[in-house]
Amino acid sequence: MSKVVVIGAGNVGATAAQYIVDRKLADVVLIDIVEGLPQGKALDLLQAGSPSNHDCSIIGTNDYADTKDADIVVMTAGIARKPGMSRDDLLKTNANIVQSAIKEAHKYSPNAIFLIVTNPLDVMTHLALKTTKLPMNRVLGMAGVLDSARFETFIAMELKVSVKDVRALVLGGHGDLMVPVTSLASVSGIPLLNLIKPDVLSNLIKRTQDGGAEIVSLLKTGSAFYAPGASVAFMVESILRDQNRLMTASVCPGGEYGLKDLFIGLPCVLGRSGVKKIVELDLTTQEMGDLNKSAAAIKESINKMNELLVAV
Repeated sequence: MSKVVVIGAGNVGATAAQYIVDRKLADVVLIDIVEGLPQGKALDLLQAGSPSNHDCSIIGTNDYADTKDADIVVMTAGIARKPGMSRDDLLKTNANIVQSAIKEAHKYSPNAIFLIVTNPLDVMTHLALKTTKLPMNRVLGMAGVLDSARFETFIAMELKVSVKDVRALVLGGHGDLMVPVTSLASVSGIPLLNLIKPDVLSNLIKRTQDGGAEIVSLLKTGSAFYAPGASVAFMVESILRDQNRLMTASVCPGGEYGLKDLFIGLPCVLGRSGVKKIVELDLTTQEMGDLNKSAAAIKESINKMNELLVAV
């Protein structure tokens, strides 16, 4: 059985662990700095094994020694932005958390693939690569799967069709400047632009870009975790089972789309070695321009992080 370590036993981490064991993908180690939290959630998940028809091992711990020899490390730990907290405060706090946790996890699992979920996601994935010094194919971020799933959901709701028939990709950074690729979206092979009016489509794009904020505003306290957890498990499955699924992930291009030296959401193939290849699509001039704007914003955040951290 493969082994997946999930750093952070909050809602996203615990839900990701639940989806992973429900799909019988791997044994899971759930680790957190809060004593008792990962142990309690792991025990609860373990007791769900009988009615869920799985016998995966689930361990909760506060000790990184228990994470040894993981195949995949999923980083979900971090804080959400709070009232009165600046973006720089959030960036610095989560950068310190990610740097410290990834360093410990890498020490015990030097051959693992690292999947980053902590926000700001693309910048934290960049930091994970710098911290581990791993090959670029073994460090990636989860965002495009989630953003694409939201876009597909809103399309299905609008057209009153099954979401299983909708195919759409969202590229770029995980934020306001994400790029839903409308030119290539379809429903059972029918181009989306043939099915939906431009003004309605613009509203769906905006709702996708604000997808996380909409859930935060509804919950009042906390943020999304079901869809993020499912997105993590989807990526983990493609890697562990060497499925070579094509999806959007935050990856480091080596010149594809004219980009390099940053992590950004691009279409890629995921298999047992991690990112097997980045797929270049024929984007419209508008979509390519929007992707470059998103990349510029990520580079600005990376530069800010470098200023805030003593060493990266």
